[in-house]
Parts: sequence; C-alpha cells; structure tokens
Amino acid sequence: MSRGINNAVLWFDEDIRELIGFYRGVFDDVALLSPLADVAPAGGAPEIVSIEMHGRHCDIMSVSGKPGFTEGVSFVVSCADQVEVDRYWFGLIADGGHESMCGWLKDQFGLSWQVVPTRLMELQANSEPATRIRTVVRSLKASRFRYVRSPRCHSAAELTWFPRVS
Repeated sequence: MSRGINNAVLWFDEDIRELIGFYRGVFDDVALLSPLADVAPAGGAPEIVSIEMHGRHCDIMSVSGKPGFTEGVSFVVSCADQVEVDRYWFGLIADGGHESMCGWLKDQFGLSWQVVPTRLMELQANSEPATRIRTVVRSLKASRFRYVRSPRCHSAAELTWFPRVS
C-alpha cells in the first residue's frame, strides 16, 4: 500500500555545501534534517542530505553526471508583496541564473522556479473561465511579475507585468 508522495530528490553535480549556502542566502528558513560532513567525500563519492526549505522537505544528492533539470518541473514561490517577489526573484537568479517567461527562472544550478504574487494565483483559480484564460495569456508575455497591492484588482487586465527579456 502506498503511503503517498513524500518529497523530492534533487540530483546535482555541485558540492552540497555550495548548494545549501546559496539557498540559505535566498530563503531564511533552510534547515538541515540530516548530518552533513564538513568536507565533500573523496573521489566524487555520492552524498545526500535531507533539508527543509521554505516549509518543504527535499533530499539533495550530489553525484557526478547528473541528468539535468528541465522547465517541466519547477518550484513555486508564492509572494505576498513586491518586496518578496523581488527578493526571491533576484536572489534566485544571482550568480549565473537567468529569467524565463511567466514568472519562471532558472537558478545558477539549473533548477526552475516560478516566483508569483498570490493575487495571480487567485486569478488563475477564478471560477470564471474567461478570467483564467486572460490571466494565463497575459502572464505568458511577462517575465518577473509586479505585485498589485490593490484589492480592486479583479482581472488579469488590471495586473502589471515586467516584459519578458529576449
């Protein structure tokens, strides 16, 4: 009998200490759930550590020859305001990451993230199909989102967007 889906396992080529240092610089609440040696194992031996990051448990594995990440899987960071959008956006693209479309970006390790205002997610879940469609169509034309503070924002047309960089 299945016990459900528990957590993600992320496979990187990089040293786990570098990864954890980077993500601790972006998220305030990265916690190690399993011990980590002070230095990487000799000879490129695999290493794995369990962490909790932004309230989610995942395992990070460092093994040479990683298969790589695609945009087909990403982590979503919901943001309450523009300060959060900018903090996570610029933190995650720092040191070699790059922006994509619709709030997506790749960090320096190639992992995809989507940094979005909670209001956008509310509009995408709207009971009116036309509102959902307009929201998705407009968001596909954007890169980083500008958070709308106004509670009067009832449609995608009222959201503001940063244009996608080619």
